[in-house]
Amino acid sequence: MNKINIRGVDHYYEWIRQPGDTGLKPVMVFVHGWAGSARYWQSTAQALCDRYDCLLYDMRGFGRSKLPEISLNLSYELEEYAEDLRVLLDSLGIDKVYLHSHSMGASVGALFMTMYPKKVERAILTCNGIFEYDERAFNAFHQFGGYVVKFRYNWFLKVPLADRLFMARFLYRPIKKEERLAFLEDFILADYEAALGTIYTSVSKKAVEIMPQKFAEITVPTLLISGEKDQIIPAKMGRMAASLNDKIEYVEMAKTSHFPMLEDQEMYLKTVREFVN
Repeated sequence: MNKINIRGVDHYYEWIRQPGDTGLKPVMVFVHGWAGSARYWQSTAQALCDRYDCLLYDMRGFGRSKLPEISLNLSYELEEYAEDLRVLLDSLGIDKVYLHSHSMGASVGALFMTMYPKKVERAILTCNGIFEYDERAFNAFHQFGGYVVKFRYNWFLKVPLADRLFMARFLYRPIKKEERLAFLEDFILADYEAALGTIYTSVSKKAVEIMPQKFAEITVPTLLISGEKDQIIPAKMGRMAASLNDKIEYVEMAKTSHFPMLEDQEMYLKTVREFVN
């Protein structure tokens, strides 16, 4: 298992390349969403490794990037996660990347592009957009999210159909059983502080105020993909973000929800390839 220490945390990372590749292709880095891991990007990376050296990693506190027992001087602000990505790339000697990110990870990606635009050739932001602030709704979401994060148990993995129930709100089309189980496992094993902290930072008044400005500041050619049926980040939020900047190309994928790369992989890959080519 490849690990690299980034700002005091051992981060899991892996390369997906074609057999015999020597690391001379352009690098495409993948950033996962809340309570997930790089695992759900593997099939997409496998399909794109004919043109790119694909770098996958687990963000701090998620997947296999476990937090140390000692307290760190790091917050769970999304800008901090963007800085983690910068240190990761620098530590691996990577100057420029194609950025491929999803959900909360796409917010990290948008921030990264505005913080370090010279490090990004092109970017794909999947299932992301601009929220409108509603204090009551946000407070209710944070309260509910706190309960969800607090009451997670390993025995959930043994409950029949638990994976289907857990993923029902995220999907419009079915995905493979092993993928559903991987999502449930990643959610259960995510670090409590990281999972809770990023709920508060990704869905917040601050995010509502700064993200429109960040989308407007993007100078890198960017593709924003929404799922037509997405209940987590509805497509209208993606359209709103794309309307702020002519550098952003917007595509709405029919009959998909929050994981279009898995629900309709063929169309997703076609859309991505047309953009990056």
